[in-house]
Amino acid sequence: MKKMAAITLAACILALTGCQNPPVSDPTSSSPMPTLSIPPADSSEEELFQRDTLPRLDGSTANIPMAVLMVQRLLKISAEEADAMLNFTTTPYSYGALVGNTADLLLVYEADEETKQAIQLSGVELEYHPIGRDALVFLTNEGNPVDSLTTAQIQAIYQGKITNWKAVGGEDKPIEAYQRPVKSGSQALMVKLVMKELPLMEAPTERYPHEMSGLLEALAGYTNEKNALGYSVYYYAQNMYNMPDLRLMAVDGVMPSEKTIADGSYPFLNEFYAVIRKNEPEEGPVRRLLNWILSDEGRQTIRDAGYVGLS
Repeated sequence: MKKMAAITLAACILALTGCQNPPVSDPTSSSPMPTLSIPPADSSEEELFQRDTLPRLDGSTANIPMAVLMVQRLLKISAEEADAMLNFTTTPYSYGALVGNTADLLLVYEADEETKQAIQLSGVELEYHPIGRDALVFLTNEGNPVDSLTTAQIQAIYQGKITNWKAVGGEDKPIEAYQRPVKSGSQALMVKLVMKELPLMEAPTERYPHEMSGLLEALAGYTNEKNALGYSVYYYAQNMYNMPDLRLMAVDGVMPSEKTIADGSYPFLNEFYAVIRKNEPEEGPVRRLLNWILSDEGRQTIRDAGYVGLS
């Protein structure tokens, strides 16, 4: 009965995304994964897992390279083999999978408020462990002369109060401001970190690309006009889908970088998490994997994969 309730409530979480089927994270799709030239760490210790005992992983698109390196090192297999074992269904769907018991551990960004409410209503308690830090970053065309915006200017643009680049020191061109779908991880960060209690304007449907890669491609497509603006998480934009026609913008005079994310000087920061169900047994494989992630070896793996780790 409890299992059926959890599955039903997981379906409710997925329904909040407005889609029937979760996207599949395919390395041959429009979201190519970076090639990590880092071999599995040498270890003389007994292996923690075999392929058939490794807990089921899911999570956010931007955390896939981290998961690949973790699996590579835990199972002592190639990056290609590790990548083939993973199916990350994106932030909102992965929370539904964890509640519905079709995933065991998430490497994931923070959920949007409606998904959080659905999790609470499900009665399935989750346990969150911060494992790294990322940032919400803003991108524009390489040819745009505006290279920095203030928080107040970004808020005004996304409320629809500033509509022309001339108002923020640029050319006399309309601002093509892109957003992400409501349930996406980056949209949740936009609402939480930037807009706070301020309403986001409604934009044309074509300015809500479903995939993060779609948003970056759409921004690059406006290169000739030099008037697009959008946002993503730093790791994805810098390491997973870097496009030469786009550049990051400074916010309040601070450029996003690993250094400014680590020292906290960049303004729009948020942690990402390892998340499990709270009722996982202490000696079970899920907690064994969680403990490895939180260990010195796990934390080093996160850093080796190019993320800003937590000390």
